[in-house]
Amino acid sequence: MLEIRNITKVFNAGTVNEKVALDDFSLTLEDGDFVTVIGGNGAGKSTMLNAIAGVWQVDAGQILIDGEDVTGLPEHKRARLLGRVFQDPMTGTAATMGIEENLALAKRRGRRRFLGSGITQKEREEYKELLKILGLGLENRLTSKVGLLSGGQRQALTLLMATLQKPKLLLLDEHTAALDPKTAAKVLETTEYIVNQNKLTTLMITHNMKDAIIHGNRLIMLMDGKVILDIRGEEKKKLTVEDLLHKFEEVSGEAFVSDKAILG
Repeated sequence: MLEIRNITKVFNAGTVNEKVALDDFSLTLEDGDFVTVIGGNGAGKSTMLNAIAGVWQVDAGQILIDGEDVTGLPEHKRARLLGRVFQDPMTGTAATMGIEENLALAKRRGRRRFLGSGITQKEREEYKELLKILGLGLENRLTSKVGLLSGGQRQALTLLMATLQKPKLLLLDEHTAALDPKTAAKVLETTEYIVNQNKLTTLMITHNMKDAIIHGNRLIMLMDGKVILDIRGEEKKKLTVEDLLHKFEEVSGEAFVSDKAILG
């Protein structure tokens, strides 16, 4: 479903601030893979997602989504293939519009997006059923303005909107990092349910090693713009934070220094 072939991305090339964010980076995801991504600051995690989404063009290499070469496509043309949820709960929804209006816009993704004569009763019933999945009571607040929701409610709604059209690839960029632990756990539980129900191929960046181990069927760790660990199957199921730290030290030759990632 995703093939990244030897991509390179350099920022501020030829200056004293030159930074190689992705270094001959390759990664393949099979249809239905749920891959968690960890790594320290500057490892290349968000650069990888932005390269896939077309936020900026790569300097070398190829990116294919479901067999389609999207390397040269601008961000808006890749959007039909992707769903994305960002770290900031305020991103991804229209605050001054109602919950049902936000869902209606997401449902019309890829077509001319206007509400026309309004939302049909059939659509409204569909949205109610979808919102029940979240377990937040939002199905009874369809006309409430999204700007009045809590951060967790808004992030859960954004997740629902990003997956409404069943994208080829779902990108989750530390989508629970700005939430309190209880709310983050609820959003992650919902994420797992939606991804598994819809068999969505997913890349989830997380700052929390425990979450990276618990969720998904595969875990990769990035360092200096490269994949240095790729753990899956039975090995991942038996993995502990201590095992992961030991593997990182073996491969990189140094200790992993992010207390936030280790302790959660």
